[in-house]
Amino acid sequence: MAEITANAVKVLREKTGVGMMDCKKALVECGGNEEKAIAYLREKGLAKAAKKAGRATSQGIIGSYIHNNGKIGVMVELKCETDFVAKSDKFKEFAKDLAMQIAAACPLCVSPDQVPQNLLDAEREIFKNQAMEEGKPEAIAEKIVEGRVKKYYSEVCLLEQPFIKDDKKQIKDLLNELIGVLGENMQIGRFTRMVLGEGAEAEATEE
Repeated sequence: MAEITANAVKVLREKTGVGMMDCKKALVECGGNEEKAIAYLREKGLAKAAKKAGRATSQGIIGSYIHNNGKIGVMVELKCETDFVAKSDKFKEFAKDLAMQIAAACPLCVSPDQVPQNLLDAEREIFKNQAMEEGKPEAIAEKIVEGRVKKYYSEVCLLEQPFIKDDKKQIKDLLNELIGVLGENMQIGRFTRMVLGEGAEAEATEE
């Protein structure tokens, strides 16, 4: 396997606007070939999504889902650039899928940067103590903590969660693919998950 240098990742990021981790993954998947990596990112919709990320999203819809037992309900805000896209079947279908995802997987927030710092610090402390109790050296324990934090994000952050209908994809993958297909910037905004007899299970927003 070709060695992926930090400079190669940086160059690819500058050319596509895609995040460092996704650029590195693309290069790994494509054996270090830059042109193939660019094509890979375009196929995934990531390059288009990155270029459109700064556009205003003033349109959209509220997706909703009520579980068949009538005891769990979700509302989620999915935003886009134009009313035309907001009315499209693919956009509406994704909003419904998001609502079902939230009902089933109960995320705490939309993205990792929204996880409260005090909660993240507490989780990191727990993960580090677990690693130390397992007899891991300090340096190894830190790497283990980072791995477990990533797994934690995949449990509590909507964008990082595996899709309930296809766990090989994360919600952020589906969002980027839809941006690539419909050609507009899109964002997941606020969501609320309600359970009968309880307070709001989760309320979050991504501005």
